[in-house]
Amino acid sequence: MPGYARSSDAAAGYKLVAQMPEATVVAAYEPLEQNSTHWQTEAELEEALLAQLERQGFERVRITSEEGLIPNLRAELERLNRLTFSDDEWGRLWREFIAHGGDGIDEKCRRIQEDWIYPLRRDDGTTVNVALLDKGDIYRNHLQVLNQYEADAGTYKSRYDVTVLVNGLPLVHLELKRRGVAIKEAFNQIRRYQRQSFWSESGLFEYVQVFVISNGTYTKYYSNTTRVGHLQEVAGRRGRKVMASRSFEFTSWWADAANRPIPDLMDFARTFMARHTLLAVLCRFCVHTTSGDLMVMRPYQIAACERILNRVLVSENDRRRLGTADAGGYVWHTTGSGKTLTSFKCAQLAVDMEGVDKVLFVVDRKDLDQQTKVEFERFQKDAVNSNKSTKELEAQLGRADVKIIVTTVQKLATFIGRVKEHSIYSQHVVIIFDECHRSQFGKMHRDITRAFCKYHIFGFTGTPIFAANASTANPASARTTQQLFGDQLHSYTIIDAIRDGNVLPFRVDYLNTARMKDDVAMEQVSAIDREKALLEPKRIEANVTYLLDHFDQKTKRGERYREGQRQLNGFNSILACQSIPAAKRYYAEVKRQCNERARDFRMAMIYSWAPNADQDDADLAGFMPDEDFDASMLDADDRTALALAIEDYNWQFGTNYSTEGDGFEGYYHDVAKRMRNREIDLLVVVNMFLTGFDAKTLNTLWVDKNLRLHGLIQAFSRTNRILNSVKTFGNIVCFRNLESQVNDALALFGDPDSCGNVVLKPYAEYREAYGKALAHLRESYPDPAQIAFVGEELQKAFIELWNSILRLRNILECFDEFAGDDPLADFDRQNYMSSYTLLYSKFRPRGEAVDVSDDIVFEVELVKSVDINIDFILELIASRRGQGAEDREVRAEVLRAVGGSLALHDKRDLIEAFLDTLDVDLDAGGDMHQAWRLYVDAQRAAELDAIIEDEGLRADETRAFMEAAFRDGEVRRTGTEVVELLPPVSRFSPTAAGDAVGKKARVLDRLEAFFRRFFDVS
Repeated sequence: MPGYARSSDAAAGYKLVAQMPEATVVAAYEPLEQNSTHWQTEAELEEALLAQLERQGFERVRITSEEGLIPNLRAELERLNRLTFSDDEWGRLWREFIAHGGDGIDEKCRRIQEDWIYPLRRDDGTTVNVALLDKGDIYRNHLQVLNQYEADAGTYKSRYDVTVLVNGLPLVHLELKRRGVAIKEAFNQIRRYQRQSFWSESGLFEYVQVFVISNGTYTKYYSNTTRVGHLQEVAGRRGRKVMASRSFEFTSWWADAANRPIPDLMDFARTFMARHTLLAVLCRFCVHTTSGDLMVMRPYQIAACERILNRVLVSENDRRRLGTADAGGYVWHTTGSGKTLTSFKCAQLAVDMEGVDKVLFVVDRKDLDQQTKVEFERFQKDAVNSNKSTKELEAQLGRADVKIIVTTVQKLATFIGRVKEHSIYSQHVVIIFDECHRSQFGKMHRDITRAFCKYHIFGFTGTPIFAANASTANPASARTTQQLFGDQLHSYTIIDAIRDGNVLPFRVDYLNTARMKDDVAMEQVSAIDREKALLEPKRIEANVTYLLDHFDQKTKRGERYREGQRQLNGFNSILACQSIPAAKRYYAEVKRQCNERARDFRMAMIYSWAPNADQDDADLAGFMPDEDFDASMLDADDRTALALAIEDYNWQFGTNYSTEGDGFEGYYHDVAKRMRNREIDLLVVVNMFLTGFDAKTLNTLWVDKNLRLHGLIQAFSRTNRILNSVKTFGNIVCFRNLESQVNDALALFGDPDSCGNVVLKPYAEYREAYGKALAHLRESYPDPAQIAFVGEELQKAFIELWNSILRLRNILECFDEFAGDDPLADFDRQNYMSSYTLLYSKFRPRGEAVDVSDDIVFEVELVKSVDINIDFILELIASRRGQGAEDREVRAEVLRAVGGSLALHDKRDLIEAFLDTLDVDLDAGGDMHQAWRLYVDAQRAAELDAIIEDEGLRADETRAFMEAAFRDGEVRRTGTEVVELLPPVSRFSPTAAGDAVGKKARVLDRLEAFFRRFFDVS
C-alpha cells in the first residue's frame, strides 16, 4: 500500500516506500542518503536528532533539571485529563502515586504498563480518575524532547543526552556516542547512570521504559529490564566476574516489516521514533511479566501481530471472507524467535477487538498445553484458561466471561466430534494454532471448517511445510502450510534471527564413529543392517567416552554466571537417540563410565510409546513421531528400563515418580523444570524434548539419530536460545553423518525466498506437471497389477514417480479448478496405490540384513567442525541459487545477509562493488578468491591514498604505519610514529596545540575505521 507522510516529513527527506495505514512497523524502508561529508561531533549528532524529532511533531522543551521537570509534568497531566489540580490535589497525586516513597523500577514500570489510572480524591470529596497515558487514543498523548538534563545525586552529577517525555514523564531515553565509538559504550554509560543518578531526587527517570543507544552508525533499543539486569553482576571467587543473564546481548535492532535492519540513527528516528510507532510500542507492544520483566516486542513480532489483526478487521468488514482461508493465514517465525510472546499479544489484542467473542489457542500436545499456559500466565496473570478434559473445554466455550482458551488439538477434535450443536459454532472466533507444521492439523482443519461458521484460522510455525518437504506417508492429510492456513502473513527466518542476534548460531561437529575394516565408509556398503551396527556396544562405548571427555568443554563448565538468584557453572545438554534400544544402551553406558571415573553426573532418561515410531524418517519428511504420556503402552523390557531410570532419578533428587498413571506425566514435568534450572547435566531422549521445549541453560545436543528438514531444525534449535555473553552458540555434536541433511534443512528454512520456490504456483503449472507425470506413468506402467512382477529397478523407479504424483495431487487439491479435472480415475488411483504400498513394504530397510559387525571398526574421529553463522548460510544459499538462479537473485540474497551482519557492515560496499566487477555468473567457476584478493588490494591502496590526500599526511610514513597495523592486528594510538604521519604545524599559531590534538584524533579515527574495513577480508 502507498506510504503516507506529512509534507514536512517529505521535505525532511523521507524515503518511505510502503506502509500500511496505522502500521507500527513500516512495510519497506529505503535509508536516507547521507549528504554530510564533514567530521561529525557528538554534539552535532545530538542536534541533528533533536531537529528531526521536532520535524516529526515532538515539542522541544528547555528543561535541564527537576525544578523544571515537575511543573511541566503537572501541566501535561492536567492537559491530558482536562483537569486543573489544586496544590493539595497535586500533592496527593505526587506523594501517593507518581513519586510514592519506596517505589523502584519494577513498581514504576507496572504503573505505566498496567496501573496507569489513579482514583484521585479531590478537595471537594469527589473522586476522579487521573491517567498517566491514554492507551485508547494514543494520539492524545503529548511528546516532548529535551537534552542535556542534569541530575544531582550528591557525589555524582550526571548529564543525560536526549530524553523523550510522554505527558511529562520520561519514558524513553537516548544515549549517544559519536560515530566511530563502540555502541556498547553508550550501553555502559546508561548502566553507570543507573548506579549513580536515575534513582536520585524524585526518581522520575526510573519511569523510563525504553532505552536507545547509538553511535550514529548503529542504533539499538532495549527495555529497562535489560538495564536492570546488569545490576545483578556480582564478584565471583578470586575476583572473577559472574555474568548476569540479561545484558547487552538482549538489545535489539529496529527493522522494517521485510526484516531489513534500520541501524543509522536518523533512519531510526524517522521510523521507530515516529509518533505513532513510538506511542504504539509503549502503549500496545510492551509486556510486563508477572516476574517483573518488561519485554519490548521486536519489529517482526509487531509486524506479525498487526497483519493478523488487519486480517481480522478486513474480514469483519467484508463478511464474504469470514469463515474462509482469506480470513486467516500463517506466520513463519523461526524457532527460538519468541513465537509464544507474539501469539499471546495477538490473542490479547484480538479478543479486545469489537465483535470478536473468543480466542482459542491450540497446541498439539498435552505437555505444550501446560507449558503454553505457564508462559501466558507469565505474561499476564489469569489471562487464559486451560482445560484438563473435553468436558471442561465444552463448559469454557459456553461461558461469555472466558475470552482466551488454551487447549490441545486432540481435545478440540474430540469436542467437535462429540458435540454437534453448541453456541460457539456460530460465534465470531479467532483460532490460533501453535507449531502449525504438525501433520495432524490437516484433519483438524477440515473438522473446524465444517463445524465453525464465523472463524479466522491463523498458524504459527518455525518450520513450514512446503511442497518440497511435504510428506507422502499419509497423502490424505499431507498438505502444505499455505494450503491449510492460507497466505503467509509474515516471515522471520533463521538467517534473520542469527543476523539480528535474536538466536545463537550453531557450531556443528561431524564425527566419524564407524567404518569398515577396509576403510570404506559404512554408507557406501549396501545390504547391511546399519542400525544394528550403530548399536554395537563398542561404538556406544566409544561415543560415550568422547561425550564424557568433551562434556566440560562443550558445556563450558569452567564459566560462571548468574541466572536469577542462582550462580551456575556452564550449561547442560541432551543426547538424542534413534530408538528406545539405543537410549537404553546409552544410558547404561554413561552410568557405567561415570561410576568408573567416580564422576558425579546428574542424568535422566525419558521416552514413551509413539504410535508412528516404526515409520521411516524419510516417509515422515522430517516429522518426529509424537510420544504419549502413557508409558503403559511400552513393551515389558522398555518399561522396566524406564522404571529403573526413574528410580535413579528419584534417588538423585529425592522425588517419587514412576511409570504408573499420572506418575509418568509428573516425571516429565519435573524433568522439564530441572532441565530449565540446569539441575540435570545430560538428558537421554528419543523424541521427547526435541520439539517445543525451551531451556536457556541448554547449549549442547549430542545426536545419534536420523534427523532431517523441520525435525532437524526443531531439534537443533533447542540449543540456541540467548542467555548471556558466556553462551555464544548452540553446540551440535553428530555421531552420524548428517552434513547433507543439515545443509538441506538450512537451505530450505534459512532462505526467506525459499517459499517462492516451493509454495504454490499458478494452477496451470501444477496441472501440466501432473499431466506429464501421469502420461509417463501410463506409458511405463500401463497395468498396475503387473508392477509387482517387473524388475527391482523398474519398481524403484515407480516408487519415485508415484511419490512425485502424490505430491502434485496434494497441491492440486487445494485449487477449486481441480474439481472434476483429475485425469486419473479413482479406481486406477486405488490400484496404483496398492502396488505402491506393497513395494514400499518390500524396500523398507526391515527384516534380515547382513550382520557385518565383525568387519566394522568403531572409533570416534572428528571429521569436520562447522560454525553455522551468517557466512555459512550465505554460502549455502548462494550455492543453491547457483544451480539455476539468476545473478540478481544471488546478489540480492548476498547483500541482504551481509547488510544485516555486524561483522560485515563496514565491508558491505566492498562486497557490493566487487559483485559489480564480476563479468561472469557467480556459479560459473573461476578463481573467485583470487579475484577478491586483487580487488581488495586495489581498493585498499586507493582508499588509503584518499585519506593521505584529504588530511595532508606524509605518504610513505602513513603507508608504513598501516602495514605495521595490519601485521600487528591493531592501530597504535600512542608513540612517535603517529606524530610523524602528520603535516607540520606552525608553532606560532595561538591555536596550534589544540589544532594538532584535534587533527591527531581525527586522523587516528579515520585510520582505525580504514583498518577495521580492510583487516581480515582476504
